[in-house]
Amino acid sequence: MKMIRAIVRPDKTEVVAEALAQAGMPSLTKMHVFGRGRTKGIRIGDVVYDEFPKTMLLLVIEDEKLDEAISVILENAKTGTMGDGKVFVTEVEEAYTVSKGAKGL
Repeated sequence: MKMIRAIVRPDKTEVVAEALAQAGMPSLTKMHVFGRGRTKGIRIGDVVYDEFPKTMLLLVIEDEKLDEAISVILENAKTGTMGDGKVFVTEVEEAYTVSKGAKGL
């Protein structure tokens, strides 16, 4: 299993979530976050804007759906300008469903 952490623009959150659901990946967690990329923000005159609102989408999927999930996220989150976000992928060793106490997704 893999965990995807996709940090996207807030206005792209629902578009990405809906596209993932239509691709058969409806389960995710959304978190409102703030951050900056490698440019360390934007300076306008004397004012520096160094933290921007983003949404982090967290989803755990089976390995065979990884490429499709990343493609869906990249395709639907992209505006073509700086600040569109990042996607991080990590290994998940185990998952449990709390209500059932069962191992697995």
